[in-house]
Amino acid sequence: MMESFGKKKLACKDLYGYLLTLSSEVLNGLYDHPFTCLAVFRGLPEIGKHYVMRTLFTDQAFPEHVILSWCKKEHRNDHKVAVDRLCGLQIWNRVTSPSVHFEMNKFFQQNLRIGVRGGGKIEEEPLKAVEERHARDVTYLDNYAKERWECILQYMTGSQQGMNNVGVSPDVAKVLISSGLLTLNESENNTSITSAGFQFLLLDTSSQVWYFMVQHLNSKDKAVLVQCLSFLFQTGFSVLGKDYPVKNLTAEQFNFLQLLREVGLAHQRKRTSKRYYPTRLAINLGTAVTGSTNTISQGQSYLVVETNYRVYAYTESALQVSLLSLFTDIKSRFPDFTVGTLSRESVQQALACGISASQIIDFLRTRARPQMLSRTPIIPPTITDQIKLWEMERDRLRYTEGVLYNQFLAQSDFEMLRRYADENQHLLWANSQKRLMVVSKEGHDDVKRYWKKNKPS
Repeated sequence: MMESFGKKKLACKDLYGYLLTLSSEVLNGLYDHPFTCLAVFRGLPEIGKHYVMRTLFTDQAFPEHVILSWCKKEHRNDHKVAVDRLCGLQIWNRVTSPSVHFEMNKFFQQNLRIGVRGGGKIEEEPLKAVEERHARDVTYLDNYAKERWECILQYMTGSQQGMNNVGVSPDVAKVLISSGLLTLNESENNTSITSAGFQFLLLDTSSQVWYFMVQHLNSKDKAVLVQCLSFLFQTGFSVLGKDYPVKNLTAEQFNFLQLLREVGLAHQRKRTSKRYYPTRLAINLGTAVTGSTNTISQGQSYLVVETNYRVYAYTESALQVSLLSLFTDIKSRFPDFTVGTLSRESVQQALACGISASQIIDFLRTRARPQMLSRTPIIPPTITDQIKLWEMERDRLRYTEGVLYNQFLAQSDFEMLRRYADENQHLLWANSQKRLMVVSKEGHDDVKRYWKKNKPS
């Protein structure tokens, strides 16, 4: 049986969307840490922040009509969004008896009070002489973070590199594979990028890091999840270039720190070092809580696309050239200039990995050099139309196993069974005139039972 199909969009949740998936037990555990409360508060809508601050230092419930009076009529939609967000995050609990009113979550209230007042125990510990000798400045930390994160992205684009890639540990590779960003060919011991992985590469860096962290933490149990998330939020409020002692970390947080070292969110000279430095990647992670999934725009305008299918890349980045090689044939490469060609074979090879035509076109458009941005459209129609045609050649049909039902004695019998199969999403194809229908292999037993129970005697 043949049918059309499309590409699945990468589900990149912001902080709010992720926290909604957590149980009340985990949320209360997270809200028992001031830094987590500050991070959640920072991601609230502006009117939601206003409501929280008005109720933070008052130990009583607020009637719904009182809270509603704080908002003008023309902003009632914003009010509803804010209240829904506060209730969804279980910051406010809605009580309906005897009248509708709201109570603030006690864990969140107590720890946000500590956070906004700059409370908490501060331990100042001087650096030892050996650690002073290995102190790191901001420039070093930025270069370290960039190198480590780009190493992971490079691994994703290097389809011929196996699981033993020296730049990526098995733990990181496992996260990339289990999250569907890469597929593993066990017989050849190598990985290849998926459609979701290509979408991942199009995200801004903060969203990439947040998505990776969520995929890693999804495999943890509740107790470990709370410790790791609270530590991650704590690093988001750190001072860039300042070192922090590891003695305050739990065993689970210390193990989590080793993963942060590898992906570039923290620097620790060696595992036994007593101090660590959060990097800009960790501190800027808060920008991902807004749900922004814009394309990377940090100096990434480097492509020129011509109507003769040539693509010119003005970049020194090996990562950007590797991305380009996913769907082009690289013809020439110089220190700061690369020439590639879009061909039927190169594009269909990318399509075979799950990358869609629209993703390729978006990649070319969002990385176009300034002189191309003055054109309308930015990418020549000749190129975009041909890429879509190459996709249609490949994705026009797909074979699916199914079971054929025929030889119905009455049209009413056919319509009864067709309607049941359709309502239960088992129907793949039907022809009312010839009384033919095909149901999925998985739904065959269900449809057969229904027919035996309801067929005319």
